[in-house]
Amino acid sequence: AIYNYDPSGEQELCLQVGDTALTCSFSPSSYIHLKEATVEGIGQQEIIIPADSPLVQEIGATLREWAQIWHKLFVANKTSMFRSVQQMAYSLIEYRSQIVSGTLPKDDLVELKKKVTAKIDYGNRILGLDLVVRDEAGNTLDPDRTSTVSLFRAHETASRSVDDRIQEEKAGFCDLLMFTVHTYSLLMNLKNFVCNIGEDAELLMSLYDPDQSEFISENFLVRWDSMGMPKEIEKLNNLPALFTDLSSSDLMRQRLFLVCQIIRVGSMELKEGKKHTGGLRRPFGVAVMDITDIAHGKTDEDKQHFIPFQQQLIMSPLIPSRVIGENEPLTAVFNKVIATREVNHKGQGLFVTLKLLPGDLAQVRKDYPHFVDRSTAIVRKMGFPEIILPGNVRNDIYVTLLQGEFDRGKKKTPKNVEVILSVHDDEGKPMEKAIFPGAGYDGITEYKSVIYYQVKQPCWNETVKVTIPIEDVCRCHLRVMFRHRSSQDCECLCFICMEKKKPACNPATIVNSIKIVTAALLDLFFHSLFSVLLAKFIESIPDSQLVRQKLGCMYEGGKITLLHNYTYCRDVLLPLVTDQLSGQLDDHSSKPDHEACVQLLSTVLDSLDRKDVGPTRGHVQLIMERLLRRVNRTVIGMDRSSPLIGHYLACMTAILKQMDDMHYAHYISTFKTRQDIIDFLMETFIMFKDLMGNVFPTDWMVMNLVQMQVFLRAINQYSDVLNMYFLDQAHFQLQLWNNYFHLTVAFLTHKTLQLESFSQEKRNKILNKYGDMRKAIGFKIRDMWYNLGPHKMKFIPAMVGPILEVTLVPQPELRKATIPIFFDMMQCEHNFSPRRTFEKFENELITKLDQEVEGGRGDEQYKVLLEKTLLDHCRRHRYLSQSGEELALLLSSLLENLLAYRTITHDGSREHRMSCTVNVLNFYKEKKREDIYIRYLYKLRDLHLDYENYTEAAYTLLLHAELLEWSDKPCAPHLIPRDGEYMWNQQELKERLFHEIIGYLDKGKVSISHRTGQAAGQDKNQAEFYEKIMHAMRPQPEYFAVGYYGLGFPSFLRNKMFIYRGKEYEWLEDFSLKLLSQFPNAVRMTSTAPPGDNISNSPGQYIQCFTVKPVLTLPHRFKDKGVPEQILNYYRTNEVDQFQYSRPFRKGEKDPDNEFATMWIERTTYITAYRFPGILKWFEVKSVSVEEISPLANAIETMEMANEKLSNLVQQQACDQSLSINPLSMMLSGIVDPAVMGGFSNYEKAFFTDTYIQKHPEDHKRIEVLKHLIALQVPLLADGIRIHGEKATEQLKPLHNRLVTCFQDLREKVEKHYGVITLPSSLTEKKKSRVGSVVMPYILSSTLRRMSTVSTLSNASSGLSSSSVSSDGHSCNSSQESVPGFAHCFLYLPFLLSGLE
Repeated sequence: AIYNYDPSGEQELCLQVGDTALTCSFSPSSYIHLKEATVEGIGQQEIIIPADSPLVQEIGATLREWAQIWHKLFVANKTSMFRSVQQMAYSLIEYRSQIVSGTLPKDDLVELKKKVTAKIDYGNRILGLDLVVRDEAGNTLDPDRTSTVSLFRAHETASRSVDDRIQEEKAGFCDLLMFTVHTYSLLMNLKNFVCNIGEDAELLMSLYDPDQSEFISENFLVRWDSMGMPKEIEKLNNLPALFTDLSSSDLMRQRLFLVCQIIRVGSMELKEGKKHTGGLRRPFGVAVMDITDIAHGKTDEDKQHFIPFQQQLIMSPLIPSRVIGENEPLTAVFNKVIATREVNHKGQGLFVTLKLLPGDLAQVRKDYPHFVDRSTAIVRKMGFPEIILPGNVRNDIYVTLLQGEFDRGKKKTPKNVEVILSVHDDEGKPMEKAIFPGAGYDGITEYKSVIYYQVKQPCWNETVKVTIPIEDVCRCHLRVMFRHRSSQDCECLCFICMEKKKPACNPATIVNSIKIVTAALLDLFFHSLFSVLLAKFIESIPDSQLVRQKLGCMYEGGKITLLHNYTYCRDVLLPLVTDQLSGQLDDHSSKPDHEACVQLLSTVLDSLDRKDVGPTRGHVQLIMERLLRRVNRTVIGMDRSSPLIGHYLACMTAILKQMDDMHYAHYISTFKTRQDIIDFLMETFIMFKDLMGNVFPTDWMVMNLVQMQVFLRAINQYSDVLNMYFLDQAHFQLQLWNNYFHLTVAFLTHKTLQLESFSQEKRNKILNKYGDMRKAIGFKIRDMWYNLGPHKMKFIPAMVGPILEVTLVPQPELRKATIPIFFDMMQCEHNFSPRRTFEKFENELITKLDQEVEGGRGDEQYKVLLEKTLLDHCRRHRYLSQSGEELALLLSSLLENLLAYRTITHDGSREHRMSCTVNVLNFYKEKKREDIYIRYLYKLRDLHLDYENYTEAAYTLLLHAELLEWSDKPCAPHLIPRDGEYMWNQQELKERLFHEIIGYLDKGKVSISHRTGQAAGQDKNQAEFYEKIMHAMRPQPEYFAVGYYGLGFPSFLRNKMFIYRGKEYEWLEDFSLKLLSQFPNAVRMTSTAPPGDNISNSPGQYIQCFTVKPVLTLPHRFKDKGVPEQILNYYRTNEVDQFQYSRPFRKGEKDPDNEFATMWIERTTYITAYRFPGILKWFEVKSVSVEEISPLANAIETMEMANEKLSNLVQQQACDQSLSINPLSMMLSGIVDPAVMGGFSNYEKAFFTDTYIQKHPEDHKRIEVLKHLIALQVPLLADGIRIHGEKATEQLKPLHNRLVTCFQDLREKVEKHYGVITLPSSLTEKKKSRVGSVVMPYILSSTLRRMSTVSTLSNASSGLSSSSVSSDGHSCNSSQESVPGFAHCFLYLPFLLSGLE
């Protein structure tokens, strides 16, 4: 497809650019580009392969894979990586167009191919994709046609190449300067050298690559005197040197070091006096510094660096080997010091500064004259610069003195050899000052080497520069003279002259010559003769001597002979090779040379794995018999961080891969006893499990899959051994079988094989090459389980978890094959258990299912298949039909809750997470799984604490406390919270939980009970809680009804209504905005009426949200009592599960003169599943009822509320003189002043007429109640006006006088028509609590009605009369009975009372 196409009909395809479709014809044809292709596979595995070159196909597959990641990077706003991938993709697209054009010359095509593969490999690495292994031509390697060892080596090479490329990209050369400059210089300034030598010294400093053991530059020489000062005192604290001609590749090395060799110039030994020979150059120590970051431009260059000094010592048996030996080769010394993390320098070392400068010597001198002047030593690179400019002439010869071997002659000890180099012309005259031991000094005529004390094979590794005029080179030669030096004498050994025409002989040259001669001999003689001679030669050397040399010799000889089709040669050499390797890898070998062994073994295995070397079965058998167990144990004992572990694992895989069925059978037959077989299998099973995916890097996909494929075949072979030797009753081995099952389960669930986690491209590659190995091993697990027969019960419940892991792998065929194992386990336990149950299986399955689903495994398809499979099997069983069906449905319900919990855990909505957590813990509570139940309780508590829901956290923790008793009975382990420090008894733990609960409730501003037993602590804490209840501000939360309608909501919300408890001072608008932010696509409904089916069944989301009023429910002990308002306020918003919403509406025609007559109320009552507050801030509504309140009933409610409010306002004003009088003034005016009141006069017009009474005879009692409520207002108003008069200021006197006048008229009218109300006593009397605070009982309207009595005599009123109130508001005292009141206030929290009672 070259354009996107959106289908408009059922027969049309949806295409995106780049999609491939197999078709005979397509319309419209302009949307596609036809290509020749081949089809591989059938059905779901069908793959369409365009007829392009393999490289073009690889580019296409890579771009498709990168495109998916590119899209994710864009969504995640990872701008830098997004642009990098974009640029790499554009490059590949451009390269692809050049390749398919067919116009490139062959040489250009080869070069472009290298660029493409390098770009793909680099991109795959930085994107975390798999490494692609290729041959030398850049073609992808086929593992079926490549030996295992070669495949491993190709992975190493490819990985190293990509690492080098990344190192280049990460180096500090990303700016324009670094891309335009090709040559760099490193300026070093030696500030000081601190070391107590006592003799003259020479410091030779150079740049060094430890990975290649290679010196990059020549030496910078500094001479130091015996007093610890530079020889040239004027250079004190200023010894600059410029290392020049450094290319970007030099600086981008993986590691780069500045190294210094300190040479002592004096006596043979430091303790010798002046009479002994002097001027001898002796090794004294070294100093190294890692300058990689400086070379990469990552480190501050201006600071001074300290390079610690490490002394070289004369070795003796008493000195540990970690000490740097005086006589060790120089490169070995440097490498050892570099590898040493800490140096005990004791303050001795060098002080230097370093700075990287762009440009060659001329450029640096021009740009940085303040850094580089005539005193700066120029240290040249030992090689050419990256770019050689015209006129750049250089004629330097570098001579490196490597090593030598000298016979000791008649002496008992080796000689102290000094090498003297000099250059002579053809007449034998020395060339003056032609040798330069280091930059910074003039040349010398004769160079004397370092002397190593009594070393037969000294390794100098000293490099000097020989500078001769170009016209004199042809007539000069180098003279090398060797002398024995001791404390008092000098003995000339010999000298060698090496002319220009005759190349210098060194060990490396000699080795190369031997190889050439050996190859020539092999061309002349038969391979067989060479093999025999080589074998005899090796056998003639004692076993314990020259081990590495023997292995190296066999390695070189093996490469020559074993790679050819000469079976006889292998017959001769392989026994010898296996003997040597077996001895080296033996468990009792003291110091095996693992590196030499694996090189030799990998060469042998690589040669045997070729297709052109003739029959190899017998040779593979020999290696299997002698080396398989040895290699296994070597791998087991080797540290996983060892660089050789991958080599050995590749060799083990190669051996197993080359073994056929007969090899396996033969190998088992070589064991003498069953116990030997057990030991081998146990060792192998544990090793396989440990090695899978833990050795090779994760991006070595091909290598890891080859390893898994080979292991799979080996496991299948060993399965047959288990069935053959260890299945019968007499020889059954439980631990062996257990290890086998755990290995196979680990294999099946290994991340390398989880195809669903890979891209479609990678998945197809694996399926085409290896198939789905999970199916093969899964079917084997099933067969092996059924083979167990009567032994199955030994694996229940231990194997429930592993089998569950297998069944959860999202492979349909595998699930269908393995889920029936669960039924087999149920049946097995049922048959063997005394109670005929499968309780162990059930408990273990529930526990493991919880862990696995929470860990991310399982899905809806698994839930359906598990339920169906178990139901099908159980219903056909005679005894398990009922219990098995119950378990199947139970597991299905559990999975539904767990899957919802897992999904919501990653959701941003905390409400959803809490709801799903409650669903899960309720399930476990019902199943009495207290261990898992408590675990989810604490998850819920932590969620509440994260969002400061302290009250809900307390109620959650209370559920844990309810599981405990008030006893000293020890707590079961599962009852102790996860942060428990020691074993509690139940009472101790319960008290600890109550302390925590009280703390949360205090933070949540909820009243706390004083009856908490020992859990409440000291009296002081109790007193604090008393005071908080009576005096602390307790904001009452609002409650909101929320309905979620439409199919777009999750199942646990869909078409359900909930009541939410709001936070402090949270109003409807704020709550609604917060709610809608969780569902940005939802529509807020404006109506509070229940929605119709058109909304409930719609695919969208509709939210209904409005405020509801909690219904007060007082405990029985407070009934008909004057309860303090603080306590009453608690019950107004707490311990509630009923909520009401009232909506006014009209019936009949509206009366313009009196709207009350037709004003009805529709009151909806919602009852929640649990009371508030609780473990959530919301609960689902379980029942809804609707009733219509008539206008008369509404009037009664209104009057009751008005009387209750008036009564309690009067009480507050009477008990607290500090309160403002304004609220009382406003309420009294609203009732008694005809100008503002409309109160009960409207009720009289609406309900007290003859017409209404005749139409509604059933309302007679209600009318009398309303009249009683009207009459009840009079004594309440009388008390209110009396108190108003007492507190009224001079400014309020006119208002008060008007209130008195209006009240007289009102009182006369009410008493005349509705009687006189008498209350038993004053409700405004002050009462004292135990703590001395004023306590005002709050009188409810129902209590007022019960306490009042009605008299028809107007003068019988005990209330306010005209004679009892004067115009100034003062009242006459009369004795009245005291109203039974509270002696103290109750501090109440019902759940604590119930818990402690």
